[in-house]
Amino acid sequence: MTQEGRIAEICEIHAGREGPLLPILHDVQAELGCVDAAAEMQIANALNISRAEVRGVVSFYHDFSAEPDPRPVVQICRAEACKARGVEALMPSASAAAGERVRIDTVYCLGLCSVGPNARIGDDLHARLNGERLTRLIENA
Repeated sequence: MTQEGRIAEICEIHAGREGPLLPILHDVQAELGCVDAAAEMQIANALNISRAEVRGVVSFYHDFSAEPDPRPVVQICRAEACKARGVEALMPSASAAAGERVRIDTVYCLGLCSVGPNARIGDDLHARLNGERLTRLIENA
C-alpha cells in the first residue's frame, strides 16, 4: 500500500473522534517513521484544516519527526524527580554508549517518579537505573 493510502486509512480510522489530529499524527509517525510535508498536507486536507495548523503541532511535540530515523531510540526521563535521583550524572556515559548508533531522547516524565532514574525503549520501561544498567540498555538497544 502506498504512503498516501495508508495515511488515508489512518485518517478514516480517527474520522469520528473529537480532536483526531494527535492520534492521527502518532499513528502516522509509528507507521511511516515520520510525518513529512506530504503527510502534513494530506492530514490537513482530511481534517479540513490548514497545513500550518498540522505543522504547528508536529513541530511542537518532540515525538514527531519530518524524516525517518532508523536508529533505535532510548528515552531518558530528565524531569525533576529523576534529576533528584541522579539522572544528570548518568547522561555523559549514556551519550558515550549511544554514540551515533542510538538516539537518546530526553522526556519529561515516564510516570515512575518514585523509582527513577527511568528510561523507555519502545514500550519497555526501565526503572532504578544506574550508570552500568543504563549503559547496558543502550548498548543492547
